[in-house]
Amino acid sequence: MPAPISEEQSRLDRAALLDAAERLFCERGFQAVGMDEVRAASGLPLKRIYRLFAAKEDLAVAMLKRRDRRWRGSLAAHVEQVPDPRERVLAVFDWLAEWFAEPGFRGCVRVNAHGELGSSSEAVLAEVRSHKRAFHDQIAVWVHAAGAPVAEPVLLLAEGAIVTAGITGDPAPARHARAAAATLLGTP
Repeated sequence: MPAPISEEQSRLDRAALLDAAERLFCERGFQAVGMDEVRAASGLPLKRIYRLFAAKEDLAVAMLKRRDRRWRGSLAAHVEQVPDPRERVLAVFDWLAEWFAEPGFRGCVRVNAHGELGSSSEAVLAEVRSHKRAFHDQIAVWVHAAGAPVAEPVLLLAEGAIVTAGITGDPAPARHARAAAATLLGTP
């Protein structure tokens, strides 16, 4: 009988599995990637994978949740180091420009997940909507602190820049959206 798996080993296996799934799902999409590919990329046996996540959908949702925490945390860390509230809002677009310029940028994995699975997976749809609400709320806090009643238009500029950059492969939409947001916020 094999030795029981420690909590630490479970944590490491889960992280390796989520890393592999994220890389594959982001590069190739959710439906195109089979669990055998996830197994090969993670180095974990399928039996272990299915003990950690009962279904591919569960793995996808866990990956989206983990990526959301990391993505929004990185954005907040960048934006909140800017002292001026108006410039803090504009820093959102500076951060987006850096993200868009990263090698392998393929757009928002949540938008991609919604396009692939949103109509067939309630769990994925719920996670995508949760991320979008949280991103909205983050933007709204920063815009309101700048004293401008334009949270919705600023959010739409950010979301539009993300989708456009993902499709075109060009980081310029962040710069264009930043200029439009500056206009909406008015002169300091």
